[in-house]
Amino acid sequence: MIAIPYLTALTTYFSYGLLFAFGQFRDFFRKIFDLCSSNNLQGYAPICLGLEDFYIRRLYLRIQDCFGRPIASAPDAWFDVVERYSNDNNKTLKRTNKLSRCLNLGSYNYLGFAAADEYCTPRVVESLKQYSPSTCSTRVDGGTTVLHNELEECVARFVGKPAALVFGMGYVTNSAILPVLMGKGSLIISDSLNHNSIVNGARGSGAIIRVFQHNTPSHLEEVLREQIAEGQPRTHRPWKKIMVIVEGIYSMEGELCKLPEIIAICKKYKVYTYLDEAHSIGAVGKTGRGVCELLGVDTADVDIMMGTFTKSFGSCGGYIGGSKEIIQYLKYTCPAHLYATSISPPAAQQIISSIKVILGEDGSSRGAQKLAQIRENSNFFRSELQKMGFEVLGDNDSPVMPIMLYNPSKIPAFSRECLKQNVAVVTVAFPATPLLLARARICISASHSKEDLIKALQVISRVGDLVGIKYFPAEPMKQQQDGKNLKFD
Repeated sequence: MIAIPYLTALTTYFSYGLLFAFGQFRDFFRKIFDLCSSNNLQGYAPICLGLEDFYIRRLYLRIQDCFGRPIASAPDAWFDVVERYSNDNNKTLKRTNKLSRCLNLGSYNYLGFAAADEYCTPRVVESLKQYSPSTCSTRVDGGTTVLHNELEECVARFVGKPAALVFGMGYVTNSAILPVLMGKGSLIISDSLNHNSIVNGARGSGAIIRVFQHNTPSHLEEVLREQIAEGQPRTHRPWKKIMVIVEGIYSMEGELCKLPEIIAICKKYKVYTYLDEAHSIGAVGKTGRGVCELLGVDTADVDIMMGTFTKSFGSCGGYIGGSKEIIQYLKYTCPAHLYATSISPPAAQQIISSIKVILGEDGSSRGAQKLAQIRENSNFFRSELQKMGFEVLGDNDSPVMPIMLYNPSKIPAFSRECLKQNVAVVTVAFPATPLLLARARICISASHSKEDLIKALQVISRVGDLVGIKYFPAEPMKQQQDGKNLKFD
């Protein structure tokens, strides 16, 4: 649990309360004016108006320049951000012809494969010439190339599972797989901070869903014992099957899953384990094989291993790793495999090539160097932020590090001030996070140099002082207090 400073929580609630009060006041007069104006849709229910879009109209639209910024280059350590302006208080944004060269602290380019690579890029270009950008078909029709078969074999070997199945979109991997694996009479026990794709997949399955406190194995065991004892609602029959779903690295927390303890509990009660490694596969572990390797967990103890290719591998899509029987069953029943267009051949080649680099099969040691660099960069950046007095979430070795902002007014202030100094950051607020827990999510890459990180720290320190988000006293002798010429050990 995050211990929110009392004064910060009070001012944050006050800010949202003020926003809600003035917003409702304006909406009241808006309804009066609408009654006086002609309406061509008399009798129709409003599609885009009501309490549901209050947050969008009264907060998001005012700060939407902080989101969806168009870029005009590859998402490398530095990229080109298109400048925009608005003449109507941010209701609409217009692009200019100007570009700002910014340090990229927002993309999931953990190992630096999103930009041109000496090994991957020539092979991707060659696959584009041979196969075209799309198969224009589903996997079961004409959408399976030799690259798709090679990719699935490569992924299965990399994650340590007998077989694997790949999909064209990471989000769909969770949301389409869970309804196939689970159904009525089944029980899903999900971490309270699991990704939205897991939440939607679980809801779509028709299974009963129970939630345990984030990353708390003791509470997981309590929930399991209670549910096994009670059985299904009304009938109290035994559950057909039970599955526990967790993530390797939680994308909004930067926190490593307590996987060994959770696996021990699942084995004790003989329930299945589903591990989402979207942010951990390729990014952590000695050879990049994720949290199982990092935490010393045998992959045979994880029943379903899910991950995406959009982070460490510089591509798109997702995968499921499991037994040959499970993968064969999914090929027969999963709608994302049967009805969706297969993953683009150049995207598949990018994944194959990046995995070969990570494993050293390209004949070089660049993969090991990238893994060492992302670990060193992440731990250095996290420790320096903490020394400055920022409240930083997450664990060591995690490339995801949220900086807590809390107050809604500090969301646009932090983002805009960083952009003015050519540092691009991602800010996240409600409904992606709880109302009080707005944050800036920093993502570190192996492609960041030490100079890049020091520049980012200098800018973040100055902006942190300006907007007042240093909630802890800074350590002495580690940084100069003027915030302009910071030097680090």
